[in-house]
Amino acid sequence: MSSALRSSGRLAGLALAWAVVGAAAAEEVVQKIAPEFTPAQWLERMDHALTTRNYDGTFSHWQGGRMELLRIIHRVQDGTVSERLASLDGSGREFIRTGSSLACYLPDRRTVLVEQRPAEESLVGFPTVNDQTASFYDIREAGHTRLNRRDTHVITVSPRDEYRYGYRLWIDASTAMPLKSQLADAHGQVIEQIVFASLTLSSHIPDSAFRPEISTEGFQWLRNDAAPHPQPGVAALAWSAMSLPPGFRMTVRSAQVLPGSASPVDHLVFTDGFASVSVFVERQPAPSGEQPVPESAAVGSSSAFSTVVDGHKITAVGEVPPATVRFIASQLKAQGAPSAGR
Repeated sequence: MSSALRSSGRLAGLALAWAVVGAAAAEEVVQKIAPEFTPAQWLERMDHALTTRNYDGTFSHWQGGRMELLRIIHRVQDGTVSERLASLDGSGREFIRTGSSLACYLPDRRTVLVEQRPAEESLVGFPTVNDQTASFYDIREAGHTRLNRRDTHVITVSPRDEYRYGYRLWIDASTAMPLKSQLADAHGQVIEQIVFASLTLSSHIPDSAFRPEISTEGFQWLRNDAAPHPQPGVAALAWSAMSLPPGFRMTVRSAQVLPGSASPVDHLVFTDGFASVSVFVERQPAPSGEQPVPESAAVGSSSAFSTVVDGHKITAVGEVPPATVRFIASQLKAQGAPSAGR
């Protein structure tokens, strides 16, 4: 399992989905006016703007009492999406995507990790709203406010149960680009915040903008390849959840051979349209002694839960409450294909 990809992928998915021109928030003076679009339509317009515009911006990401400054460059050219996310004052890591190819430059590990991901899975995309989403979230416009001299629509997305977090977004009234975002827990406490300090919208961004700034001399290059087909006579296991939190469904099922893994790792993704949970399934060596104990962890807005099922380690990770990853991981079961001779 790639911890770098997990952390970067979801950081990029939240971090880049918001704020574009503002620095620190101005004092909010919310004025109620008749909306030009519905709250759900504002979220759809925001997603469209983020995935179709060309931009180069710098944003601050706050989580768990720590702040990091990052830069995002996004371009759509001839139908191909290119993106580059770089840490400016932290680890120095960079993530560069061209179409379905993602390269993760990790200077602290002197490693470059290359893998394939769905071409439509943008680092900056924010989930669109559908009828199902509206059933599990209360989406409203809190009003209008001025943020860094820009008119914004303040959209709140409040969960209707304990299995998801809530969002608050400041969306630019003229460009539909988000200027600021907050993620809040069940008690309304902000657990993650994104604010852009600068942004340039451009009709043309050169190829040179998508080259890493760090030197990779002496780095180890690793590639996550697709898992090979099972050998004849070996049963293939199809993992699925027997039950899921309301509104969640499986949208991705894949297998890869990850660096450091002796056997393929199954990767499943469950989502409700806003929140997503990634589940990794690895074959566990035969236990010697006591049965492994389930493990839980939480870092900022991310929760993780690991357990062992039928000789496999199940790890669920996502920006959801701890109860959600525990629920999904505990419900995962395997159905094996009949082995040869049966």
